[in-house]
Amino acid sequence: MGIAGVILCLVVGMGVILLVMGVWKRFARETAPPVMDLPGGSWAVGGVLGVITVLGATGGLRCASGDSVGTRLARGLRATATAVCCAAAFGPLFYLLSVLPGKNCRSESCAYIPGTGSALLAYALSAGLVGWSVHRWTSARAAERAAVERERVRRLRKKGKGKSRAARQR
Repeated sequence: MGIAGVILCLVVGMGVILLVMGVWKRFARETAPPVMDLPGGSWAVGGVLGVITVLGATGGLRCASGDSVGTRLARGLRATATAVCCAAAFGPLFYLLSVLPGKNCRSESCAYIPGTGSALLAYALSAGLVGWSVHRWTSARAAERAAVERERVRRLRKKGKGKSRAARQR
């Protein structure tokens, strides 16, 4: 009975995964032509999606690195915020990949949508550049905070307050 339950769960789980993937691909292929025709064209769409990915990844990392202490409501809100940020980080990439034509699909619904290649290129460029600049900015802030803390500890030691009790008695 246990093995049959596991097999049933696997079959149902795989069916749900395939259904969600199919619905997502259909959604992406139906909405892509109007989105690619927005002002700025596919280059602007790819750039905006790349910025959304970087902001989502940054937010997800900040939310996930928070303390696990607090009330249930606070932990639930933090988990929800992390899930939303991760969806914002991975959603645009999966959207652009779903718009690309299928490899072995011959129907008209799998035809190439004009502008998807340039949108994917603009996505990669903007995500890379914005991600690099965010990384540089956060690492510079961390280095500045570390320098301030080193200076504070140096001043305390200069006054004799940063030493251990045994070192002060000598």
